[in-house]
Amino acid sequence: MESYGTLLKKARESKYLTVEQVERDTTINAHYIIGLEEEDSTAFPGEPYMVGFLRNYAEYLGVNTQEVLNLYHAKQIQESPVPEGLLFKQRPPYVVPLIVAGSVLGALLIAVLVYFFAFHLPKVKSEHEQIIEQNSKSHQYELDEKGLTKRIYKGDQIILPAEDGNIILTVANTLGSLGIETPSGMQMVELSEERDIDVDADGKSELIVYLSDISSKDESRGAEVRMMTHQRGTKTSITNPGKIAAMNSNDDSIPSIYSISKTTKTTFILEDNRAYPFTVNIIFRGSCVFRYRPDRKDKIEDYFVSGDVVNFTANNYARLWMSNVNAMKVQIIANAKTYDLEVGKAGQVQAEDVKWVKDSDGKYRLVVTELD
Repeated sequence: MESYGTLLKKARESKYLTVEQVERDTTINAHYIIGLEEEDSTAFPGEPYMVGFLRNYAEYLGVNTQEVLNLYHAKQIQESPVPEGLLFKQRPPYVVPLIVAGSVLGALLIAVLVYFFAFHLPKVKSEHEQIIEQNSKSHQYELDEKGLTKRIYKGDQIILPAEDGNIILTVANTLGSLGIETPSGMQMVELSEERDIDVDADGKSELIVYLSDISSKDESRGAEVRMMTHQRGTKTSITNPGKIAAMNSNDDSIPSIYSISKTTKTTFILEDNRAYPFTVNIIFRGSCVFRYRPDRKDKIEDYFVSGDVVNFTANNYARLWMSNVNAMKVQIIANAKTYDLEVGKAGQVQAEDVKWVKDSDGKYRLVVTELD
């Protein structure tokens, strides 16, 4: 009997379709398509996802969906272990003493091995420990007239040029909010806040810091910042696109408000005279496959569970795809304010765009639109 994976692969090849073409047509990740054809259940976060993708892939290829599902369930039954009750046999009277003796010897062997590996072998560091160790190595960054956009970590130093010599600023905190140690004392910057800092207590602001990303749970993730020195005699804003072109939202890429269909469900979040970067904060309160794409960057997809957090910054546009919207709390942070987005029902699949649009009066509006 032909397996369901072979059936799908032959159907795809008979239509001269590549895995990449299927991914574009169905939005099923190529990793999952290969997993279906190779019958690799470990490629999926759970059986419901595998069955759902299996059904969608079969329908796309024009293969009998019920036949594919029957083949899949038949394989699951074949690979399932025989119930323990069917294997039960009467134990001879000497089996229990042997089991006890074997357990004692096994425990002694495990104790010896634990002792050996704990005290006689070099400790292998976990991936998380290696990341922390790598981030713990302090780096120095010199700030010039072009500014600095960087993910910085606790212990890193920023060299700020000054008339009387360089000023050294040290990153002191990257948990929840950004802490920078300056000659005038500790300076704290909150998420999505743009702050002027007087580093040497002379009554003048020498530095502008904009914090676009920081974790509230993991200090080792560091903080994504944008820094600029004050221009002489002018007031500069990192989030003002008219003054710093390297850090702005591209006005040419912002669509007109009339590009949104009247039948599209649209939520207005914010109105301003300019468009500037905004932050999307996702807090997961259940299991969910989530995909997002900020601006024109590559899309990012993963499986998240309760307690996970995703935080990213976009200039003009962000697309969100959610397999279970009720499992997520979605927040948009812009202009130092937080807006909670409405969520649907449990199990509902939903795709949304968060983007700036330009109205006929020249003003910009940050909106959320639902996609079909």
